[in-house]
Amino acid sequence: MGTRGTSELADTDLLALDRQVCFALAVASRTVIGLYRPLLEPMGLTHPQYLVMLALWEHDPRSGRELARLLQLDPGTLTPLLKRLESAGLLVRRRDPSDERSLAVTLTPAGRALRTQAERIPPAIIERLGMSLPELQDLHGALTRVIAAATTAPSSAPSDNTDSDSRQPA
Repeated sequence: MGTRGTSELADTDLLALDRQVCFALAVASRTVIGLYRPLLEPMGLTHPQYLVMLALWEHDPRSGRELARLLQLDPGTLTPLLKRLESAGLLVRRRDPSDERSLAVTLTPAGRALRTQAERIPPAIIERLGMSLPELQDLHGALTRVIAAATTAPSSAPSDNTDSDSRQPA
């Protein structure tokens, strides 16, 4: 973003809800995940469970630690997801024989077979969004940069700096 004149910045409500990146991201997240719900229900999956399955369809087996890192979930959130998927017969959790401290998560034949149904989901989401593949790829790239920036941003309180760039709405 370019710099703004002082009078233009003074006339801008920096706390306007519709100018907040956090609000746009939250609404976009809820809305897009809502598009997945009717596609996942026949498969017996919730969206978080679908993300676990995506990670396992990409590479099976994975360690619990690797899944938590990849999905950016803490173990307290991941463990119930894995337990439900195991109860559904889609995966098994076992101690890794080479490292008893590590949990190995492996797809069952039913979990592997579910991938065929799941292959219909991305095209259906693209159709429901009504956006082109290049638009979605650009959006993915922008969101990936936002995640990286937020992950590396200092978590301390914002400074009292009043230069034009630090006063941009977020």
